[in-house]
Amino acid sequence: MGNYLNPDNSKFQRAVNSDIYVDKTGLIKYTNHVINTMQAYVCVSRPRRFGKSMAADMLTAYYSRGCDSRELFAGLEIAKDENFGGYLNKYDTIFLNIQEFLSRSSNVQELLTRIKQRVIRELTRQYPDVELFDPEDLAETMQDIYAESKCPFVLIIDEWDCIFREFKNDKEAQEKYLDFLRDLIKDKSYIHLAYMTGILPIKKYGTHSALNMFDEFSMIDPGPLASYVGFTEAEVKKLCEEYHMELGEIRNWYDGYSFEEVPSVYSPKSVVSCMRLGKLGNYWNQTETFEALQLYIDMNFEGLRDDILSMLAGEEVPVNTGSFTNDMTTFRTEDDVLTLLIHLGYLGYHYSARSVFIPNDEIRAEYVNAVSVSNWGEVSKALKNSADTLQAIWQGREKQVAEGIRQAHFETSHIQYNDENALSYTISLALYAARNFYTVHRELAGGKGFADLVFIPRKRFADKPALVVELKWDKDAVGAIAQIKEREYCQSLEEYQGNLLLVGVNYDKKTQEHSCKIEEYRK
Repeated sequence: MGNYLNPDNSKFQRAVNSDIYVDKTGLIKYTNHVINTMQAYVCVSRPRRFGKSMAADMLTAYYSRGCDSRELFAGLEIAKDENFGGYLNKYDTIFLNIQEFLSRSSNVQELLTRIKQRVIRELTRQYPDVELFDPEDLAETMQDIYAESKCPFVLIIDEWDCIFREFKNDKEAQEKYLDFLRDLIKDKSYIHLAYMTGILPIKKYGTHSALNMFDEFSMIDPGPLASYVGFTEAEVKKLCEEYHMELGEIRNWYDGYSFEEVPSVYSPKSVVSCMRLGKLGNYWNQTETFEALQLYIDMNFEGLRDDILSMLAGEEVPVNTGSFTNDMTTFRTEDDVLTLLIHLGYLGYHYSARSVFIPNDEIRAEYVNAVSVSNWGEVSKALKNSADTLQAIWQGREKQVAEGIRQAHFETSHIQYNDENALSYTISLALYAARNFYTVHRELAGGKGFADLVFIPRKRFADKPALVVELKWDKDAVGAIAQIKEREYCQSLEEYQGNLLLVGVNYDKKTQEHSCKIEEYRK
């Protein structure tokens, strides 16, 4: 048993012992399926705090010859698999956390030297009688030991891409690191499984990737590993029942990552913190300040700000992910920025539609924080003042509401401000703060038609009034109120009688002014 060669299972044991442990050992069934095949090279990229390291610890505990993990896995999903015992603790397993080595190195060459020295040291202690051709060459040392022992290696590399995040602009260092990994892994008979985790997919340089033998499972396309990206709907539902939390609330805050194979994936760090602490909050974001997001959305690409505002208003925007070079410095179009934000977890991605969106309320709050302190003109002011605009609706201050809507007014290349649909985007931004208290519905069926916007108080805020908002273009706000009544849009909101506000909003194209009318609903 060593630190890098054949570690024990203590790290995974801590995860299983935690207050909340969600069984993801089904991943081992996949790695067992591909072990010692041409598909035995697996690179999994996920945002921070999405369980990458725990999965690496789990695989280490399963494959490492440095421990006996049968009891640890007993009762977990993988133990039911017919191949469970065939691979359990049967491999010389090397576990490397590249971030750990980087923290002790001043440059990439020093990092690589440290990795070689530490691993070779443990290999020679484990196999003192093997004659080595070059005791300073890690790949040849592993090859010599495998030839003698006939015991193959499983290589697990956590935070493999930290080089590209820490040495963003050092192309020479990046290529040296990639070449080291290629020499260590590619076409090596002694490697029966190579599993890497990181935030970014494998870096491309020149006309090829140095690690083109890997199958990549990313936030763009996680393929058969989609259910291991985060928590599934079924897993979160079970936790909500156990911890007496409202599933609908949890869904609004932490759901939203969507894949063809698994349509609903939740942020695991946030769900665990929410369940343990018993309240909703921005937990995933605590690990990084919103300035990290602000850096990217403030980039000067045509259409980028418009797309961010459209997504804040609840829209999806098209994206081409194909030009992204898998680093954090090469941005040639806004598509490259949006693609990076997918990998960082700040955007969800619909593979079939090739579109991006803000996945949930927790992430949306980060965008609002970033835009609010950015130089985005009146929109920044509108987002900062959205709580005041909402308060003005509750208190019937119509002129203040109209001013808040004016500040949020924006025109884009793909959403021209010339109809009621575009006006609804503006309302969504002006009343962003309403998402803290309400579930927002567009085009909600009621009576003899569809109300433009309906704000239903969440259970925890039952004292807040429900809002029915009707939008008009080149007409008048009073007429909007009249339409709500005539078409009986409030028919489906009977339970809110006595606590229901009607809000009419009009935009006058000639004067370019917004007007607002607010009225308490009385049947």
